[in-house]
Amino acid sequence: MLLGVHVSISGSIDNAVDRAVKLGCTTFQIFTRNPRGWTYKKLGKKEVDNFREKCKEHGYEVAMAHMPYLPNIASPKKLIYNKSVKSLITELERSGALGLKYLVCHVGSHLGAGIDAGIQKVAEACNTALSKIDNDTILLLENMAGQRNSCGSSFEDLRRILDKIEYPDRVGICLDTCHLFAAGYDIRSPESVEKTLEEFDNIVGLKRLYAVHLNDSKGSLKSGLDRHEHIGQGEIGEKGFQAFINHKAVRDKPMILETPEDKRGNFETNLKKVRSLYK
Repeated sequence: MLLGVHVSISGSIDNAVDRAVKLGCTTFQIFTRNPRGWTYKKLGKKEVDNFREKCKEHGYEVAMAHMPYLPNIASPKKLIYNKSVKSLITELERSGALGLKYLVCHVGSHLGAGIDAGIQKVAEACNTALSKIDNDTILLLENMAGQRNSCGSSFEDLRRILDKIEYPDRVGICLDTCHLFAAGYDIRSPESVEKTLEEFDNIVGLKRLYAVHLNDSKGSLKSGLDRHEHIGQGEIGEKGFQAFINHKAVRDKPMILETPEDKRGNFETNLKKVRSLYK
């Protein structure tokens, strides 16, 4: 089972590998830099070498990065859009240098410009970045939670974006379970999981599903709320997660937890819960 969490790079980026090992992860996700700002420092050769050596030593063939919080590749605002595309280019380059298999990017918000305009912006951003950076890292678009003005909350949106990508072999989808549920796709039972994944296959194609973010949802079905909850303690529940992670279309995919850390639980307890549900 390829199961892991989003680990901190605090201290040095290679420390993330140590943290993943300590938790017993078989895959993991990181930010390659501080996710709350636009500025960053270049990766040093030593830290890149240490990161790659540790990944090799502990057998991490599949690990991924996540884009920082600020970029919005669907934005109609020229300044933000240009900075977002530049950030996407940089993160693709950094992910490739670190030997990461995937880079996850939120599809973003069109901010009222309309879904058609947003989809076009997202596709253009991906095409620009992929034309600038030629490496082995695959860009994964993450489905949104159905928030107002969001792009990529529906399977149809994701399909339309993928159809505009000029590098189809270098772009796929990362499905977030909380976002999926909040956007209106039921995954609370074996029957609903089967129906939702069949719908995804018919519209997007399961061959485009490369990774999964495992998060329960504080919000109800079709709430549009992107609020993660501990596995089994939210609206999706244990029954839904057991059906989802054991589905033939999902069970071999890398699964990353982005669950809360509070007095009710942490990454360790959530990892334990998911492992207990995996057959």
